[in-house]
Amino acid sequence: MVYLRKKDYPNTVFKVSAIIVALFAIWGVISPESMTRNASAVAGFINHSFGWFYLASVACFVVFCLYLAFSKYGNIKLGQEDEKPEFSFFAWISMLFAAGFGAGVVFWGVAEPLTHFANPPIDSIEPKSAEAARVAMNYSFFNWGLHQWSVFTIVGLALAYFQFRKKSKLLVSETLDGVLKKKGRSKIKTLVNILAVIATVTGVATSLGMGVLQINGGLNHVFSLPDNVWMHVGIVGVMFMLYTLSAITGVKKGIKILSNINLVLVIGFMIFFLFKGPTVFILESFVLAIGDYLNNFVEMSFYLTPYTGDPWVHDWTVFYWAWVISWSPFVGSFVARISKGRTIREFIIGVLIIPPVIAFMWMAILGGTGLYLDLFQNTALSDAVSQDVARAIFVLLQESPFYGLLSVLMLVLIMIFLVTSADSTIYVLGIMSSDGNENPSNGLKIIWGVLIAAITAVLIVSSGLGGLQSVALITALPFTVIMILISISLFKNLHREKKASKTEENLPPLQKKAQ
Repeated sequence: MVYLRKKDYPNTVFKVSAIIVALFAIWGVISPESMTRNASAVAGFINHSFGWFYLASVACFVVFCLYLAFSKYGNIKLGQEDEKPEFSFFAWISMLFAAGFGAGVVFWGVAEPLTHFANPPIDSIEPKSAEAARVAMNYSFFNWGLHQWSVFTIVGLALAYFQFRKKSKLLVSETLDGVLKKKGRSKIKTLVNILAVIATVTGVATSLGMGVLQINGGLNHVFSLPDNVWMHVGIVGVMFMLYTLSAITGVKKGIKILSNINLVLVIGFMIFFLFKGPTVFILESFVLAIGDYLNNFVEMSFYLTPYTGDPWVHDWTVFYWAWVISWSPFVGSFVARISKGRTIREFIIGVLIIPPVIAFMWMAILGGTGLYLDLFQNTALSDAVSQDVARAIFVLLQESPFYGLLSVLMLVLIMIFLVTSADSTIYVLGIMSSDGNENPSNGLKIIWGVLIAAITAVLIVSSGLGGLQSVALITALPFTVIMILISISLFKNLHREKKASKTEENLPPLQKKAQ
């Protein structure tokens, strides 16, 4: 039986955020043209006016994460000194990657390099040239590298520190205690939690929507099934049943098992394409792309085009930063939940470094194979991708042996990635909307599962990929400000703890014993 416990409902965060999400979904059903037009207008204004703010903020997050990892704060444990990590290292990394941006990497892993290859981000570069291929891989690495994961690292680290070290609730608002004054603190915290819930719903809807388009594109490409609105809605319905069932089984069962399966499939695909494809080309392009990434890191971090008005950076990098910021309350909360017992240094290396490396390998192997085929075998995969980015991975698979089997496995991989992302999300939404209860009721999870499915379906049907991107851009703006405050609050608390620890070390033995 589905029910809500008294401690789950009603509370202000749940009521306000659920009503806002539901009203937005209803608006999309009643007047999709109006919703699309207004969302696009607001997103366009934010993208144009605040793109610089997104770039500068995320660049600062990267620097802050690296500083904490290698500073005196790095050995602080997220928990009590004698606590051990709850999950094995492999299970921990699997859940980080699956719940983070596994679905996005699968979607864009082939599509992005080939898109930049056909339409280079720099006007002076000839499309589909060797130089275009190099720049395409360079910017693909950048867009899926440290910057994306620094956002998740900041939010996750702050949540884990305050929950396991300071015994606070697993709520975004609790990470702001270092910067909020006592007067009006309760109301501000409620507003922050509402914004976190809404940002999380729109962020996951963007990812699920991309995944639905990719699954339907694959089914159409491989099995000639129709690619239309009814198929999209049907896929959303199937995903709803799967991710709700998985979320009900809990983190230690459904989410952990699916995440492990996912990472095994990812590794299997990479091994297959690495040794079945142009191995030397892949390895050389990977090493070159790493060098380009490091060499151009600072320039790309602050790259804007005020003198030419070229919209590329706004269409790609700014959107990516907004997308991850909008999803950071969920990823941060989930990462914090599974990271008890790890040090700050271990946490940052595990969250900031390892998932991007996996993403780089995926893009270099699969995206690199696509570039090789276009450059040296005249396959024109980039033309097919330009027509429909959702089919990119399946266009590539068509050039490989075992096309049918690989396509089925890829569909399974995409579906599991989406399920792990969504079931983790509704678990976290349950926590955020039940005042930090780490075991929210199944009824609460199902309600959020329904609302996520509804908003995803509405955005896909009404405006497709453009609508999904618009909503992410809008919700990310206020949460970027919140993330800056979270960073300040975290640093102040870490500094205070280290200072108190140093003072205690300098006390005479008798005073230490008395304390």
